[in-house]
Amino acid sequence: MTSKRLEPTSAKRRPAFKKVGENLYRHAPSGNYYALLKRGGKQFRRSLKTSDCALAHRRLVNLRQKIANLTLTDARNASFDALAACWLDGTRHALKPSTINRREVCINGLTPFFRNVPIRNISATQCDKWLNRRGNDLSASSFVQELDTLRLILDYAVKRGLLLDNPASSIKRRKIITKKIVIPTRDQFRSIISAIRDQDHAFGTQGKGKGGADLLELLAYSGCRLREATCLRWQDVDFARACITVTGGETGTKNYETRTVPMTPALKELLQRLAGEKSPEPMAFVSETKDAKKCLQSACRKLNLPHFTHHDLRHLFATTCIESGVDIPTVSRWLGHKDGGALAMKVYGHLRQEHSFEMSKRVSFETKPVSENIVPLAGKAVA
Repeated sequence: MTSKRLEPTSAKRRPAFKKVGENLYRHAPSGNYYALLKRGGKQFRRSLKTSDCALAHRRLVNLRQKIANLTLTDARNASFDALAACWLDGTRHALKPSTINRREVCINGLTPFFRNVPIRNISATQCDKWLNRRGNDLSASSFVQELDTLRLILDYAVKRGLLLDNPASSIKRRKIITKKIVIPTRDQFRSIISAIRDQDHAFGTQGKGKGGADLLELLAYSGCRLREATCLRWQDVDFARACITVTGGETGTKNYETRTVPMTPALKELLQRLAGEKSPEPMAFVSETKDAKKCLQSACRKLNLPHFTHHDLRHLFATTCIESGVDIPTVSRWLGHKDGGALAMKVYGHLRQEHSFEMSKRVSFETKPVSENIVPLAGKAVA
């Protein structure tokens, strides 16, 4: 029997990485280039993600620059929650209170996964730990908000030289499934308003039914968000021009821009009635009621309807305008959107099903006789 020839155990294997330049190495099996740099006693090993020599050299130059910009002070050892607090304090002036609260909730959810880890050591491993343990427990929208907050905080660290790269940049966002919008029909809305006005004390409105009904009508006829409607003052109402100016009060509208909305006939009638009842001062609020949630829910429950919200009445306004023939870009401006109608098209483009069926009746594949399409010229007979 012929025995196999064995390689000596002391034989040296060919190294997987070969140095081809200063700080530049090539991986023999794959042909890809890698960088190895040192700064402040720490090594940085990075794949340049290319097998092209010229491109590898350009990426190496960029990597050297990024490493040169790193901060080597004690700030790199700061905790995640300390960095997050610095980031939030630096952006607080540009955020609304509701946004600040949401960011604080996200930071509280993130902190346990990064506690006691120095900023310079935050890596994809810690980010994956958060993703695997936290990602499945959150709804899609909460996950996206928490991920965005994590990315912003780590971007803040990168910009200040505390991190070389953002280790959370490669985490994919979860897809948010848009819920079907259920809004009241115009008949249902009138029934709700009538129920609140007629039975002010019958089902828990505590005598606030009239103010609640007025606020709900203001929302439905103007398309305002709740805060925009409750901050509307009589000085913002221009009966001469038949329009209202939506300012959003002290904190402003959602996009911080004031807009002018023309009065629909229903809105004009409502405002004229309220002005006649109160003889208000210019600085007085149009709606004395700041929230009609309780009377709205009570009315919906009494009438066996879905539990509609304040914001559903904004949807009612937009849908009614579109069904009445107003083009979507115009409706989007009335709503205060800044995208030229893209969001309105996405949300309201389908319209309500009954309106869709009604529009289908206008579609005809019949051809009219040619003679019906000919308009005779004056003084000439048609051949």
